[in-house]
Amino acid sequence: MTIKVHLIAAARPNFVKIAPLYHALKKSWVEPSIVHTGQHYDINMSDAFFRDLMLPEPHFHLGIGSGTHAEQTGRVMMAYEKILMETCPEMVIVVGDVNSTVACALATTKISYNQHSKLSRSSVSSIPDYPGGRPLLAHLEAGFRSFDRSMPEEINRLVTDALSDILWTPSPDADENLKREGILEGKIIRVGNIMIDSLEMLRSVIEKQKMPAELGLTPGDYAVVTLHRPSNVDTPEQLGAICDGLLAISEQIRTVFPVHPRTRKNLESFGLLRKLESTTGLILTEPVNYVRFMSLIFDCRFVLTDSGGIQEESTYLGIPCLTLRPNTERPITIEQGTNKLTTAENMVKDAEAILSAEAVSSRVPELWDGHTAERIVESIKDISGVGC
Repeated sequence: MTIKVHLIAAARPNFVKIAPLYHALKKSWVEPSIVHTGQHYDINMSDAFFRDLMLPEPHFHLGIGSGTHAEQTGRVMMAYEKILMETCPEMVIVVGDVNSTVACALATTKISYNQHSKLSRSSVSSIPDYPGGRPLLAHLEAGFRSFDRSMPEEINRLVTDALSDILWTPSPDADENLKREGILEGKIIRVGNIMIDSLEMLRSVIEKQKMPAELGLTPGDYAVVTLHRPSNVDTPEQLGAICDGLLAISEQIRTVFPVHPRTRKNLESFGLLRKLESTTGLILTEPVNYVRFMSLIFDCRFVLTDSGGIQEESTYLGIPCLTLRPNTERPITIEQGTNKLTTAENMVKDAEAILSAEAVSSRVPELWDGHTAERIVESIKDISGVGC
C-alpha cells in the first residue's frame, strides 16, 4: 500500500528544505506531491532553481501572493482546503514558520474525509489523540522558539506545533520547548536538521560555483551580510545605525551584501543606498539563489545576518556568525556552534573580535549529519505501519 503525502512550500527556503525529503520519499512507498502556496513572489524561483534541487514543478499551485497576515492565512486555508478535498492525502507535512505553514496546518486539522483515508485511528495508535478521518499533520522543524511573541513567526510556530500530530525536531532544546508546552512525548520525534541534508545534497553543485571569484574576492578574506527583518530594516534609525556599522566593517574586510528587495526599497527611501554604493569595501549585489549564496558562505571569514537558516549552516560549516537580533529560535547554534547575538551598536566590535581571533571553538549538534530525510522516512513507516 502506498500513501499520499503533501509537502507544503511557500517560498524559496521551504523548497530547499523539502527537496531532500521529496527525494527520500520518492524512493520509498510514499507518493509525495509538492504544494506551492505562492505566498511569496521570488525572482530566484526559476527553472534553474528547481533543476539544482532536482525537483519537478510543484504539483499544485495555490497562487496566493502578498497581503496582510490575515489575508494570506485566510486565502491559503481556503485554497488548500479545496486541494485536500480533491486529493485526500493521508499525510500533510508543513515546514518552518511562515503564514502558509500555520494556514495549511489549520486546514488539515479541520478537514474530514473518513471514507477516503487509508489511515485510521487504530493504524496510527502510536500517535496520542490522533482522531482519524483526516490526514496526519507533521511539522518539520518543530519546537523552535524565540520566546518573542512580537514576531509573527513565533505565533505561527506555537499554533502549528499545538495542532500537529507529529513533531519532527532538530535538537534537544526543541524537544524541551514542546514538553514544557504540554505536547505529549509520543508526538515528539527528533530527526535532526533538514537544512544540513539540503547543503550536503547540493555540496558538489555549490563547490562548482565561482561567485567569490566573480566578485574578485579572496577565500577567507571577506564577510557576507544579509538583512531583511522588519525590526532591522523598516525604520531609518535602526537601518541607518546598521549601515554605519557595515561601513566601519567594510573598512577592515571586504563585505558582500546581497540586498533583499524590502531592504533595498527602504535603503532608497531613507536616503542610505547611495552612501553604501559609494563605499569601495562594500559590494552590493542583487539577491542570489541558494547555490550561489552558499558558494559565498563556504569561503567567507564570517557572516552577519538576521536570518534563521544561516545560523544553522554557519554552525555546521564552522564559520563565525553574528546574528543581528535580540533573540534566536536556534539557541543551540550559540551554545554549541559559531553563532553570537549582536546589535547595531556592538556589531563592529564583535566583527573585530572575529577578525582578531585565529579560530572559533564549536561543535556540530547531534543528528546534523545529512541523514534527516532518511530518519523521517523511517518515522513515517513506524507511525503509519505502511512500508514495513
